[in-house]
Amino acid sequence: MLIMDKEYPRWQSESVKKALKIRRVVIVSGARQSGKTTLSNQILSNDCIYRTLDDPGLLAAALEDPKGFVKNPSQTMVIDEIQKAPALLPAIKQVVDNDNRPGQYLLTGSANIQTLPSVSESLAGRVKNIRLRPFTVGEVLGKSPSFLKRAFAADFPVKIPGYGKESLFDLAFRGGYPEAVRINDGHDRKEWHKDYVSSLIERDLRDIANIRRQASLRELVGVLASWSAKFMDVSGISASLAVSKATVESYMNALVSLYLFDRVPPWLRTDYDRVGRRPKFYAADTGMMASILGWNAKEAYLDPDRSGKLAETFAFHELAAQVELDGQYALYQYRDREKREIDFIIEHNDGSMVGVEAKAGQSVSKGDFGHMEWFKDNIAKKPFKGIVLYTGEDTLSFGKDMLAVPMASLWAEMR
Repeated sequence: MLIMDKEYPRWQSESVKKALKIRRVVIVSGARQSGKTTLSNQILSNDCIYRTLDDPGLLAAALEDPKGFVKNPSQTMVIDEIQKAPALLPAIKQVVDNDNRPGQYLLTGSANIQTLPSVSESLAGRVKNIRLRPFTVGEVLGKSPSFLKRAFAADFPVKIPGYGKESLFDLAFRGGYPEAVRINDGHDRKEWHKDYVSSLIERDLRDIANIRRQASLRELVGVLASWSAKFMDVSGISASLAVSKATVESYMNALVSLYLFDRVPPWLRTDYDRVGRRPKFYAADTGMMASILGWNAKEAYLDPDRSGKLAETFAFHELAAQVELDGQYALYQYRDREKREIDFIIEHNDGSMVGVEAKAGQSVSKGDFGHMEWFKDNIAKKPFKGIVLYTGEDTLSFGKDMLAVPMASLWAEMR
């Protein structure tokens, strides 16, 4: 059981510190309640200038006089919830174009401002964008992010005890939002998640999109949660909601911009002409997904479809948080017209790859590696290793460069 009773250091803190030393502007973006403000406070000293646009008075001043608002003589200025006042970006650009001193601005946002139609000003070359996800299990347990290093080296502990299927499902149902993790009662946690989503729809969406049909949007949130770990049928969703396809796509983009959902792009570095080109859709937090869908842990445990969706979405969040720590790795998925699928492909800058399949079962068979073995033999031009994450305790070999590894390896440290 995760217990959050203090402030926990975030894996991205070192990335932010490094960026502030070499970049004029750093943007830390992520969902509300994911810890952006706490991260800023942990990194910067008390003499920085802190301004949150959640304060109506400060927001009014920012909108009225952007140039005056961003005047910054020497300290780092933190501007929280920057998506509320995109007009500040041209003013910031003007400042940093005349002063190349690093670490002038740390901007945080609960929406991806680079995707907002109201943002016309580019800070290319001046800004470092850093994604802060909800807490990973490893962060709460104080573990270092080492899964990727182990995966590419095929070096895992022989056994990782203490994380059976029930324990892993408890972790997945809690998710990574600190307030939700602290709630032990499943019903109360579900209510917190639902209130959170309602607040985003009623308040934050107004900052980034013109949503005219809130009832349809609420229904869409549930539909998208049900499609987590699947390839989206936008036309089918449009028909079921009686909303145009263009409207569904615009609403989906808004929800992705708010970090409620993520798209994982396909791996396309091949001349094999039967490779699929559609992205795969994931809920950005398993606790949120389970609450939106009204699941309880016992039912999901016994339902193969629900447990598979939960395990894959859980693995996605843990993997994505580690991939985003530096520029060495990229996260993809694979599917071709012969229906060969690999849940995740992690590619290193040198071209080597690791395929990852996530399953909720407590046992693994040779057949679970079939698509990864085909990919290794027919598609991969550089070294390729295949890993099946499962809910057992033992690391098992299923042939050269093919390993079944406990799901807990996502946060267990190297021995």
